[in-house]
Amino acid sequence: METVLTSRVAEAWPRLRVDDWTETRDTLHMWMQIVGKVRLAHAPLLNHWWQVPFYVTPRGLTTSAVPAGAGAFDIEFDFIDHLLRMRTSDGGAAGLPLEPMPVADFHARVLRQLEGIGVPTTVQGHPNEVETAVPFADDYGHHSYDPAAAMLFWRQLLQANRVLGAFRGYFAGKVSPVHFFWGGMDLACTRFSGRRAPQHPGGAPNCGDWVMVEGYSHELSSCGFWPGGGEEGAFYSYAYPEPDGYATSPVEPAEAHYSARNGQFLLPYEAVRTADDPDRALSRFLHTTYAAAADTGGWDRTELETDPERWTDT
Repeated sequence: METVLTSRVAEAWPRLRVDDWTETRDTLHMWMQIVGKVRLAHAPLLNHWWQVPFYVTPRGLTTSAVPAGAGAFDIEFDFIDHLLRMRTSDGGAAGLPLEPMPVADFHARVLRQLEGIGVPTTVQGHPNEVETAVPFADDYGHHSYDPAAAMLFWRQLLQANRVLGAFRGYFAGKVSPVHFFWGGMDLACTRFSGRRAPQHPGGAPNCGDWVMVEGYSHELSSCGFWPGGGEEGAFYSYAYPEPDGYATSPVEPAEAHYSARNGQFLLPYEAVRTADDPDRALSRFLHTTYAAAADTGGWDRTELETDPERWTDT
């Protein structure tokens, strides 16, 4: 029985080398930016841009319900059936297959189908947070879609979302949902000390500085997963503003390290996947890097933290 359980854990954390799906990853990133900008066009502003991310579902990634007039709609990337699904609260539905196609075609088809179900939308016509921002309508260079790779990426997100969700439960202060930011293509969860932060200098490629000013308006410790930074992607954790002594703080597991280039701690996904207990390995990374930020930053940990098992014995 123990061998079977160990095998299931190993299967739950899939192997996906970044180099094996780079073209699909980059195309999917642009598709996600288009759908994300649809949500941005309709959803009212929330602090730190919390109105724009996606959320992990049992089948892929969703915008969740987005207001539209007196109703609502949602869009979901279904990485099991490989469909982009669009639904409205009045029963409208549309969609298109996720298959190799240029970004320009995906852009045109999404906007045309939205109009067809009564959600006409105008989006900003170019991507953000990428070095080369080719307008969507002109992007014929990104056109790859490997369904097996897309499904494996979603399965990576599924596991990361689960462990990040458990980690989120230990915090009683202001904390974000576990959500997927399509700008950087990363899954994130952010804790806040309750104090305002110095104004962020900005500097993200093809992204207004004011976007980062809003995102980093308050002191924070953020962690997550992105399909880069390691052979199979990486978990990350950083603090803003970065306190003195943060970068040299002891963290776990042993494979974690501080990247001066990235200004954050990194833990290769493969170190988690191959660990005897992947959940525990990732949890130690999340808890120890947060502790590094909170302790060097002088957070009121007694007031901000809680025990998610506090009602277990009642």
